[in-house]
Amino acid sequence: MSAPFRIRENGIELFVRLTPKSSVDRLEGVETSADGRSHFKARVRAMPENGAANQALEKLVAKALGVPGSAVSVVAGGTARLKTLRVVGEPVTLARSVEVFGA
Repeated sequence: MSAPFRIRENGIELFVRLTPKSSVDRLEGVETSADGRSHFKARVRAMPENGAANQALEKLVAKALGVPGSAVSVVAGGTARLKTLRVVGEPVTLARSVEVFGA
């Protein structure tokens, strides 16, 4: 099983499976896919139109990690359910925060 994030030089990358058009905005912990890769499950109320769901996901993750919204961005999977988010900041501190909200 792999970790649902990867440490980078100036931050981390999070792997997320996003469900748009939900009744709530929420991070639901970690899930492992059939190929053994782990990712966070997230739900947002926004529709998957014009990037609205991606923006809602960025805000949700920023709030959960206690970082500014500008520190979080979708870097891969813009139109897919499985996404990679880049979070800029001190990598070790961010990794600890991810482990707390992923538990």
